Amino acid sequence: MPLIRSWVASANLADHPFPLNNLPCGVFSVGDEDPRCGVAIGDFVLDATALEAEGLLVLDGGPLLDVPFWNAVMEAGPAVWEALRQQLLVLLQESSTRRYLVEDHLVARSAVMLHMPFLVSEYTDFYAGRHHATNVGTMFRGAENALPPNWLHIPIGYNGRASSVVVSGTDIRRPWGQIKGPNDAVPRFAPSARFDIELELGAVVGLASEGPVTVAEADGMIFGYVLLNDWSARDIQAWEYQPLGPFQSKATATTISPWIVTRAALEPFRTATPRREVPLLPHLREPGPMLYNIALEVALAPEGGPETVISRTNYTEMYYSAAQQLAHHTTCGCAMNTGDLLGSGTISGPEKGNRGSLLELSWGGKEPFDVTGGTRSFIEDNDTLTLRGQAQGDGYRIGFGDCRGKVIPALADPYKRT
Repeated sequence: MPLIRSWVASANLADHPFPLNNLPCGVFSVGDEDPRCGVAIGDFVLDATALEAEGLLVLDGGPLLDVPFWNAVMEAGPAVWEALRQQLLVLLQESSTRRYLVEDHLVARSAVMLHMPFLVSEYTDFYAGRHHATNVGTMFRGAENALPPNWLHIPIGYNGRASSVVVSGTDIRRPWGQIKGPNDAVPRFAPSARFDIELELGAVVGLASEGPVTVAEADGMIFGYVLLNDWSARDIQAWEYQPLGPFQSKATATTISPWIVTRAALEPFRTATPRREVPLLPHLREPGPMLYNIALEVALAPEGGPETVISRTNYTEMYYSAAQQLAHHTTCGCAMNTGDLLGSGTISGPEKGNRGSLLELSWGGKEPFDVTGGTRSFIEDNDTLTLRGQAQGDGYRIGFGDCRGKVIPALADPYKRT
């Protein structure tokens, strides 16, 4: 699919993340005004709430955009999602005769504050990247036992905290927790010294379900995708995770990018999951390509210094797609809700420069890597970590917006009350 040209000139630039082909959904505010729904187009945000109020967007069951989140649109289903996209294309395409009605509702992106684009109902994080699972397993169990016996058969995951999900730009406070090192006789309560990131893609569930769904049905339930950083306290995790898995080590925060890139925008970039040496059971087999060709990177910037890109990889490295993860989630009868968020699991590639966590990049802290002005094994105070992603099309690209968080120092006494 080639670039769809718009009368918004900046949206036609080949390297711009928000062409007319994209139309990602977010929530924004200007100054002291209340947040409202918007769509990114070029260097602007189009005020979708105002367009609906003026009758320029007409959605079945509306108004759906009179609230500062996209859940009502998501709940309305795929027919409404497609109607919204088609109406926006008509209003914004180069040949539109309604430009004069729309251009007053464009706001410069440089002038807005971005908010959480949807209300997170539940959050589940998966462990579905083979290179990441192999690297971590090798570090802790040796190469011969790197993957657990079940890993090639099901997408492993755990239920996280919806309350931990924050939008890009939110500062992340270094957590305290219970830590026990290999030479410690007893655990101690201290700030995490091995604080980390995980480069992931988050699938946003639009349609609710009751009972098991197929992989094809699961794919149709997904409204769109966000970049996702699963902040991880590795020293807290090492002590707590047996036998039930991560808990407090993952509860500090989960940062997402501010724009939901819709499944429709990513359709031209579909690709298949990797070849499998162990066949999946029938209910998890993909009926067609379910991954996307999305180039990803991680950058680290120390306080006051320039950033260093420390990792580059691609979503095609995932072993299980979001549709497979969602289908697996429902097999026991678990109901899924509008606004559920599924983290893909860390997306790492086969080479050192493709690793999606500092744990892997520094090989558990044993091999510090270079950044501008020094080295890192894990995140230091006042470091800013930024995730970026884009799908490259014919003369255009589909971007997500930065997924950024700055790690600020731990509280001196987390139990001190002012």
